[in-house]
Amino acid sequence: MERPPLWMGRITKIAGVLLLLQFLFAFNSYAQSGTISGKVSSDKGEALAGATVVVVEKNLSISVGSDGSFSFSKLEDGSYTVTASFVGYASGTQSVNIADGKAQTVDFTLTPVTQSIDEVVVIGYGTARKKDLTGSMVTISERNFNKGIMTNPDQLIQGKTPGVMVINNTGQPGGSVTVRIRGNSSIRASNNPLFVLDGVPMSGNSPLPEGRGGFSSDRGNPLTYLNPGDIASMDILKDASATAIYGSRGANGVVIITTKKGKAGPPVLSVGASAGISNMREYPDVLDAARFREALNFYTPSEAANADFGSDVDAFKAITRNAVTQNYYADVAGGTEHGKYRLSGGYLNQNGIITGSQLKKYTANFTGNFRFLESRRLGLDFSLFLTQTNNQYAPINAMVGSEGNLISQALQWNPTRPLRDENGNLTFINTSTRNPLATIDAFKDRSVTNTMVVNLAPYYKITDDLEYKFIYSVMRQTGNREGIYRAGIIDPANGLNDEQAFISNNGETNQQMTHTLSYNKQVNDDWNINAVAGYEYLDYNFNNNITFGRGFNFVGLDYFDYMQYSTPATREIASYRSPTNQLQSLFVRGGFNYLNRYLFTATARRDGSTKFGANNKYAIFPSLAVAWNIAEEAFLKGNNNISQLKLRLGWGKTGNQEFPSGASLNRLVFGNRSISQANYGNPDLKWETSATINAGIDFSILNNRLYGSIDYFNKKTTDALFEQTLAQPAPAGRVWVNLDGEIVNKGVEIALTGTVVKTQDWTWDLTGNVTFLKNSVSGLVGYYETGALRGQGFSGVLGQRMVNGQPLNVWYLAIHEGIDPQTGMSMYRGADGSISSANDPAINKFYNNSPNPTTLLGISTNVTYKKFSLGANMNGAMGHYLFNNTAATTLGLSNLSLRNIGSSFFNTGVKESTSNSAAPSTRYLEKGNYLKMANLTLGYRVGNIGNALKNFNISLTGQNLFIITKYTGFDPEVNTDGATNGIPSLGIEYLPYPPARTVLLGVSFSL
Repeated sequence: MERPPLWMGRITKIAGVLLLLQFLFAFNSYAQSGTISGKVSSDKGEALAGATVVVVEKNLSISVGSDGSFSFSKLEDGSYTVTASFVGYASGTQSVNIADGKAQTVDFTLTPVTQSIDEVVVIGYGTARKKDLTGSMVTISERNFNKGIMTNPDQLIQGKTPGVMVINNTGQPGGSVTVRIRGNSSIRASNNPLFVLDGVPMSGNSPLPEGRGGFSSDRGNPLTYLNPGDIASMDILKDASATAIYGSRGANGVVIITTKKGKAGPPVLSVGASAGISNMREYPDVLDAARFREALNFYTPSEAANADFGSDVDAFKAITRNAVTQNYYADVAGGTEHGKYRLSGGYLNQNGIITGSQLKKYTANFTGNFRFLESRRLGLDFSLFLTQTNNQYAPINAMVGSEGNLISQALQWNPTRPLRDENGNLTFINTSTRNPLATIDAFKDRSVTNTMVVNLAPYYKITDDLEYKFIYSVMRQTGNREGIYRAGIIDPANGLNDEQAFISNNGETNQQMTHTLSYNKQVNDDWNINAVAGYEYLDYNFNNNITFGRGFNFVGLDYFDYMQYSTPATREIASYRSPTNQLQSLFVRGGFNYLNRYLFTATARRDGSTKFGANNKYAIFPSLAVAWNIAEEAFLKGNNNISQLKLRLGWGKTGNQEFPSGASLNRLVFGNRSISQANYGNPDLKWETSATINAGIDFSILNNRLYGSIDYFNKKTTDALFEQTLAQPAPAGRVWVNLDGEIVNKGVEIALTGTVVKTQDWTWDLTGNVTFLKNSVSGLVGYYETGALRGQGFSGVLGQRMVNGQPLNVWYLAIHEGIDPQTGMSMYRGADGSISSANDPAINKFYNNSPNPTTLLGISTNVTYKKFSLGANMNGAMGHYLFNNTAATTLGLSNLSLRNIGSSFFNTGVKESTSNSAAPSTRYLEKGNYLKMANLTLGYRVGNIGNALKNFNISLTGQNLFIITKYTGFDPEVNTDGATNGIPSLGIEYLPYPPARTVLLGVSFSL
């Protein structure tokens, strides 16, 4: 036999040696491997089944069993970092050493997350420990958000913090919301706060295009594109010492939205799903068929026979439904300490309680946090948000004529007249008294909006104390809306020549570039210094176009798919692009902490804006704040009864530049083969300025069983922005100016949280907040009117004024003095004090209270018993008055006998004349005080189910369950747009999309 080659023999020997070494190494490793085991339990001693335990160095993760135990085996000798976490509890970390393969035991006791003075919170362009704060701010984390179906992030914080008022303007899914922080402070510019998403200021524009005619007038919420399930916390900056770093956009407060990020460990898939039913919480109080017949015989007996059609129908119930809502959400997160990721997706299908209305929302979010180089000093944060919303709208428009909208048509429908005849055909009366079911069929209104937000933020730690960061963000939003109006359905005989359609498109592209240099140094045991300096550039670009046509013939297709088929003479085309809107800024903030007792913060920002006039392109916004941690003084330190006691005092100036871009310039508008000047330039136009003083105290006593804060603020706004008509003999047109005078908002905020019960099985936490507000305006030359009241006989009627010595938007109405028993006509007070039905209510108008609440309330409570939990949130407001425009012009007695009336108008004691027309008077002005059960959630923590499902939870949530109020309209939480000449209004209710009560069943778990 031939001998094998020499090289093969050598390889065989080497292989033998390697095998021997591997065996010895394996044996040695096996002999020296160790185990880390233990239990995870709560501070009450109960096992936290489903808690996650991670061995960081090995990237090992385990979900603990039902008894709270865990175990990691085959760990080599060495040092390890072990962490334990559970939803709603503060995480725990321990270091473990394994030597000679010995087993180690590590037990974790986790405590529920409560307010901690060492908690890190997000502030403008950075973070800070809560105990180092000098300004007035509140952090609301995910576990404290309102529960249920939330289409917009601002709904998560309603009633949760003092000084913040959130009003759902409409019940339309995805509808607009009014948010006010410490009241209204502007006459003409926006009063909305600035929303900041992961360091990127939002423009505040909604991508939803406007409709036309009787189509829905609600513009939607600009934050609808965010999935509340992606939000980790919301930080609300309220005083100028906290918001001045946002300069000319910080006057109305700032809300910083922080989204969820990935966590170190193996991939964890979390899933949530809920489904529920929404319906009318309370139907409007109009006459049923029997009462309607009584009213006919009492008021108009001669017309009773012709007005009674023998049926018994409820038109409002006919247009509403039990609406099904589905919401699904999932995310997967994981990674290492050097690279973390999170990917999430969501789907919401919310049917509105008005037939035909719907919101479908698709969301996706990816975030990554990466660290590079051996030193790990180079990092990159990345996030991508993608959202599409598909809306269908009910024809509910506040700016309609005598035909009303869907709500008024249902309210006024004669309850004795059938909605359909014996053949199932819709009943037709005339074009003014419309069948609400015909209106639903006649309008088709739908939209698709798409939003993409990309954030890139590389950073480099130059030293352990000094870090440079660059943020580049781009936001692209598009909105497409299409609508058709089938006039032939409303009026089968004569409407076929008035078939209408429109196509409307919006587009917005926003870019941000921010450079920051942050320094944070613990100089020694006594001193800590922190500072940030930066440069920021923002560019906002908006455009829209609309095409309209009429005169279509129905051929079975949607008219907006063949617009060219419309009558040429009726076609309309319009387009718009916003003038240049750019902002560049330099900012700096510095502060120190001495002995953890004495804190100081100073901020300055210099803004340059294309919106300002040529002579006022730049503005500087400074702030100063100090704080004293009294609890750190020797005479209190170590006192378990006082964990925190801090005094704060701050002052600062902020601005408001929320007026149209190009307002300081001469602006031309294009018409049909014509150009005209719409705006005259003002080179001296500048921002509104708000100077705020804030004094506050934060405290935590009784071993953190009771904690809270009290703040006093005084905010003075000057140089109010206003668009006014040029006085003759100047050429016709308008010009933006800064008004003389000042607007003052001052008040007191109190927040208090207490642990009422804390035993082995029971915990009960109770939180309450209250705000006392006072608003006034002075120094104006003359007064300004707004608050458009609408409906039959109310053409051109304004009910609110900006007048010296009173709050903004106060009511100026005729004073109603009852019904004249002789004539059945309304009596009004005259300028001379006389009371007579001859006094003209359109002329004799007097101050009559304010729509601005003087008191805001919020009450939250959480009760847990073993695996059960119950959470409730109530919110309310008091001290304000609302105008029930719906009652004034839709439900009055003058509708008889053609239409139905409100039950409150049927009064057999005093016979009012049916010819008594409505007037803008105090007859329809009602107190708006209310307290609403906004959320009530019962939960049960099942724990792990087998080896697959972890942290399984089930919940039952009720939203908008009941309301305590004397207001007789749909809901005191309403704000129908009554703006006039751009001056906003408040406190008007006119034929709104009604609010819904919702009950949801939800589950969540992880894999």
